[in-house]
Amino acid sequence: MKKLFNISLLLFAAILLFSCRDGNNDIPEDIHEHEEIGKVVVTVINKSNGEKQTVNVVDGKAVEHLHLHQGDTYAVSLDFQIKHEDHYHSSDEIEKEKDMHFITYKFAGADIKVKRAADDLVRTDGKKLGLKTEWTIATAAEGKANITLVHGPTSVNDNFPSVDNQQGSTVGGESDVDIFIDFH
Repeated sequence: MKKLFNISLLLFAAILLFSCRDGNNDIPEDIHEHEEIGKVVVTVINKSNGEKQTVNVVDGKAVEHLHLHQGDTYAVSLDFQIKHEDHYHSSDEIEKEKDMHFITYKFAGADIKVKRAADDLVRTDGKKLGLKTEWTIATAAEGKANITLVHGPTSVNDNFPSVDNQQGSTVGGESDVDIFIDFH
């Protein structure tokens, strides 16, 4: 009797397990399709004379460099792009998931002050994302700009190191993009 009960229980469990399937034996799709950013277009416009510079960073390597002049202020915008077959196109993932991202800036070889632009995208916590900034060149020399897109930070500070220099800082998260651009 006990043997019959165990067999019945096993048969019932098997029927229950297999009846819940939808008949599709394919591997399920990734719920969050994460496309890799392969190119960053950095556009820099001198606010005093309108001179425009564009630097393309493809697979982490800057193709061009920037010419930054002491005393000038530049409007800087970032366009993160993904590769589709043989071309790149702008990704709106960062804007859609603005609360999961934050951009930081660091400079070596020059004193550059960053101000997050008035029309920069604002996260729901009130912090500016950093897609649009203004760079004021206090002292110019040869150096590197380091721009990092952080995914999933636990906290962000858009006023780091100060309200007058908003390079930004994060706690936690991981780097989605970490690029270096030479300037002189």
